[in-house]
Amino acid sequence: MNAGTFAVFGHPISHSLSPQIHQAFARQFGLELEYRTIDAAPADFTAAVRTFFAEGGRGANVTLPHKAAAFELADERSEAAARAGSANVLTALPGNRLAAHNTDGAGMVRDITERHQVDLRGHTALLLGAGGAAHGVAWSLLDAGVETLTIVNRTPESADALADAIGDPARAHTRYWEDLADLGAFDLIVNATSAGVLGKSLDLPFAIVGNRALCYDLSYGKAATDFLAWARTAQARYALDGLGMLVETAADAFELWHGKRPDTNPVYLALRKQYG
Repeated sequence: MNAGTFAVFGHPISHSLSPQIHQAFARQFGLELEYRTIDAAPADFTAAVRTFFAEGGRGANVTLPHKAAAFELADERSEAAARAGSANVLTALPGNRLAAHNTDGAGMVRDITERHQVDLRGHTALLLGAGGAAHGVAWSLLDAGVETLTIVNRTPESADALADAIGDPARAHTRYWEDLADLGAFDLIVNATSAGVLGKSLDLPFAIVGNRALCYDLSYGKAATDFLAWARTAQARYALDGLGMLVETAADAFELWHGKRPDTNPVYLALRKQYG
């Protein structure tokens, strides 16, 4: 059965695992689909998306640096996308219209709580970064039951804007990056910065790592190497990259497009063997 044409938009995008993941999901259901990678510079993104869907595209994943632009060009937006102000999935609607979704937060929480069996309820959480990636996961962490969410960003105004958008000062608040060493220890530390992608070091203090801490990088592969090495040196109980999150968010997109929920574990395990 031919399921149609899909794509992932990014810049750069040649490294993307999305085609491999979606083809693996499709094989579980005997589906045949075309899945492209489309490298679009920011100035060309909207036109590229419009062309893709006008030519019969059914759905698209969206990655850096286009998630905010994807949200803006959509005609309908899911609650998660509206909260985050960004989208990682676009779906074709009748009448040449588009729906935007954000599955980042749900995918991350499912990876942590279901695959790795860590209950986040009652955790004190530290969110490093306040850009699009942080916006994509912040509300889901609170929905998962973290007790407090401390947001720290090198540009404090961005952290304040995220905390204000959440609107729950009793649970979500900001602190200054230069004060990290004095903030105490956390149960969950999420790296939502672009430092690893840009090849930069975060230079984090070990004092923020609690006894049962889970350190989670939203990136995977080489981009997550330095943060995970720091977490292991700090003797975090768990040091996880975002590969499982990537697979889970892809599964959410697949279900939106095809109405079928794939089994993510065999796909995750195959990628883990492949990429370490």
